[in-house]
Amino acid sequence: MRHSLKTGLSFGVTSGIITTLGLIVGLYTGTGSKIAVLGGILTIAVADAFSDALGIHISEESENVHTSKEIWEATLFTFLTKFASAMTFSLPFLLFSLPIAVKVSIVWGLLLLIVFNFYLARQQKENPFKVIGEHLFISLVVIIITNFIGNRISSIFSSD
Repeated sequence: MRHSLKTGLSFGVTSGIITTLGLIVGLYTGTGSKIAVLGGILTIAVADAFSDALGIHISEESENVHTSKEIWEATLFTFLTKFASAMTFSLPFLLFSLPIAVKVSIVWGLLLLIVFNFYLARQQKENPFKVIGEHLFISLVVIIITNFIGNRISSIFSSD
């Protein structure tokens, strides 16, 4: 696999999953609003995908080892994979009630991470359980922290 594709794919998928899960959990516990969560997913899919793509673009440029074509490929692949992976999380919110959609999204995101990291570990001849474990741990920390933040925001700003 070409470096530019690998960079864009690995960064875009991982960031798309973890960022979107954090957003979903935080908005769900903070607002309890399906429209807020769907709006957040769409916003993340567009704004954060552009932001991450630009970040990869600048990072690749700073290395001074890639051609212009490779840099733009990595930029495009980052945007497309971040956008696509984030958008897959909108489907549960269109099909299920809010609490069920959140649970389905968490399972979906963790499953995607497991599959992607298993593939990545096999390619790099690393222990898949170690790679998957590290990335699942980080994802769970993000979910726990954003749940806490959403709860705090809700309790501070709710109009009781």
